[in-house]
Amino acid sequence: MIKIKNLSQKFPDGTLALKNINHTIKRSEFIVIAGENGSGKTVLVKHFNGLLQPTEGAVLLDGIPVSGNLKLVRQKIGYVFQNPDSQILGQTVEDDVAFGPRNLGLSGSEIKKRVNYALSEVGLTDKKDRIPYSLSGGEKRRLALAGVLAMDSEIIILDEPFIHLDYKGVLQVLSHILSIHNKGKTIILITHDLEKVLAHTTELLILNNGELVLTGKPYQIIDKVAQYNIRIPFGPGRKIESMTWLTT
Repeated sequence: MIKIKNLSQKFPDGTLALKNINHTIKRSEFIVIAGENGSGKTVLVKHFNGLLQPTEGAVLLDGIPVSGNLKLVRQKIGYVFQNPDSQILGQTVEDDVAFGPRNLGLSGSEIKKRVNYALSEVGLTDKKDRIPYSLSGGEKRRLALAGVLAMDSEIIILDEPFIHLDYKGVLQVLSHILSIHNKGKTIILITHDLEKVLAHTTELLILNNGELVLTGKPYQIIDKVAQYNIRIPFGPGRKIESMTWLTT
């Protein structure tokens, strides 16, 4: 689905943010990307939908180069930013979710259908007439997720979706992410908080200084992540499966 080929990114100040990354992300996976601050996590995923262009190499979506096909790619890949305020564009919750489908030129009935579905999926139907900025932090993240769902994105990227949320907010956001994944969507999630998602992860990617240094199923590589200053979220003898916050 997403094929990363010899991907490197060098910024104008000389910083080499990504170094010759190669990897393939398969359809319907739940991918978690972890690493220290500055390791290149956000830089990497911004290449998936063309927010950044590679210095070297390429990213392919279903065999099609992301570069030069941005309209198609951005219909298939939705991106929920770390700060959901940056994605608020509508005067009401309903209007905000309708923004993307409206720009696709869809009919009024199709837009309404998609908006109703997306709001129901993230539990915001009863807040459709609210001003988006009046929502809580967790509700804003769910609103951003609804906007992506209304675009009927096949792949959903979430950048630190649990940051600054309280326990209740985390549970709500995680519940909706897992529900969406169970419907066949591909999830790519950046987080420092592995404990919340590790039990649901199909593949864990570890970045360090712009390099992809570890990949595999969590149980295969979790004992190796500490060397990259990533906190292991459980002590000796505790299994990954026992970390499940939510059952699905």
